Amino acid sequence: MTDVAATAEGAEVLGELTALRGSIDNIDAALVHLLAERFKFTQQVGRLKAAAGLPAADPDRERQQVARLRALAEDAHLDPAFAEAFLAFIVAEVIHHHERLADDHR
Repeated sequence: MTDVAATAEGAEVLGELTALRGSIDNIDAALVHLLAERFKFTQQVGRLKAAAGLPAADPDRERQQVARLRALAEDAHLDPAFAEAFLAFIVAEVIHHHERLADDHR
């Protein structure tokens, strides 16, 4: 088997892979920062809910968000089912945080 990097074509491919992976790494970093910012706001929502005695989960809001995110995903040519699963993971974590805040408030 020939070492890919040993050929000019192989070096070009590896250079392109490195550049693409750098872009992916930058996007991953941006996603982490965006998620951190999102959770700052959801923590504020959780504190408001706890102080007002509101439930941690809001099924109506969650349904609206799923519909909105699925439409955004379709517009962006992203699998809506993936977007929905991603949102479900985030919402589950948010609800968990809100439940903890409610427990701490009691």
